[in-house]
Amino acid sequence: MIPYGKQDINQQDIDMVIEVLQSDYLTQGPQVPLFEQAVHHLTQSQYAVAVNSATSALHIACLALDVGKGDIVWTSTISFVASANCALYCGAIINFVDIDAETYNLCPIELEKKLQQAKQQNKLPKVVIPVHLAGQSCDMEKIHHLGMEYGFHIIEDAAHAIGGKYQDQPIGNCLYSDITVFSFHPVKVMTTAEGGIATTNNVRLAKKMQLLRNQGITRDKLLMTEKSHGDWYYQQLELGFNYRMSDLHAALGISQLKRLGAFCRQRQVLANDYDQLLGKLPIILPKQLETTTSSWHLYIIELKLDKIKKTHKQVFHQLREAGIGVNLHYIPIHLQPYYKSLGFNIGDYPIAEEYYSTAISIPLYTQITKIQQQKIISELEKVIV
Repeated sequence: MIPYGKQDINQQDIDMVIEVLQSDYLTQGPQVPLFEQAVHHLTQSQYAVAVNSATSALHIACLALDVGKGDIVWTSTISFVASANCALYCGAIINFVDIDAETYNLCPIELEKKLQQAKQQNKLPKVVIPVHLAGQSCDMEKIHHLGMEYGFHIIEDAAHAIGGKYQDQPIGNCLYSDITVFSFHPVKVMTTAEGGIATTNNVRLAKKMQLLRNQGITRDKLLMTEKSHGDWYYQQLELGFNYRMSDLHAALGISQLKRLGAFCRQRQVLANDYDQLLGKLPIILPKQLETTTSSWHLYIIELKLDKIKKTHKQVFHQLREAGIGVNLHYIPIHLQPYYKSLGFNIGDYPIAEEYYSTAISIPLYTQITKIQQQKIISELEKVIV
């Protein structure tokens, strides 16, 4: 089976992890700060806070922005459930915005319509979480302008988008947002095995997230409420969490970052090949905007079902049976049983639901060979033509 995604690990990565294993610190050592420094340098942000997953990063990002009981958070319904769950962890009310039919990202036009209605109802969101699906940035400038007009904060869910660019600037620079979150799960563009990071240009938000990732504990004497009892002394200032990233994970991340540019370029080559070789098939290819440079975490096609004599489900299963590990990103969050129990229903977000009925992610990762890519294309052609 050719998987839809796969990590790319070399000897340098292995050696970096072994070096940490043989060191004095497996966690809370020097590697995490070094990894954070490398990421904030890459993204041109002021601060980076590493944690054990992007879900954790989303959670503490919401908390840093003081999201709490009764607050309203909006996000895209085409995403992994963590993009919405993070708000519920804080006691907030979640709602969704429909997607753009061409990019599959949160649609600024739909967002503006929803904001106008919410203002009349006095139900404006405190935070909006745009999701950069497949590695392509949302229209952040437009969303930022709406944020200024309607008074909401912005967390970029860039779990797919490390190494990508928006308006020729690195995603994660937080020019149009308060916080940006990345994921380093093994199928992402680069990996730390498990892990995530939040970037920001706001020192208060950075310090709050640093505190929250480590049980709300500090050893910083300047933050303490009373004079230190001694060198052993620490204080818990917040109800935080054990969301720390280990030095093992950070060391792998430092090594992987050195090849991030190469990873993105190879994914771009593979995506270009797909564009050229699939153009005549009854499918819709992923649209790329002139203002964005995708990191190409995913290559998502849509089936033109009116021109194919098979159902979406049949195409999916026949590709799997042929050894092509296709996937679907994502089931609309509002259609999950848990979210339906909160009052969401079929028909609430029609563009997202139409996308779900036709979309398939075909394999894309740096180690795909020309022979494998030809097989993917050949099997896809056999199934749908």
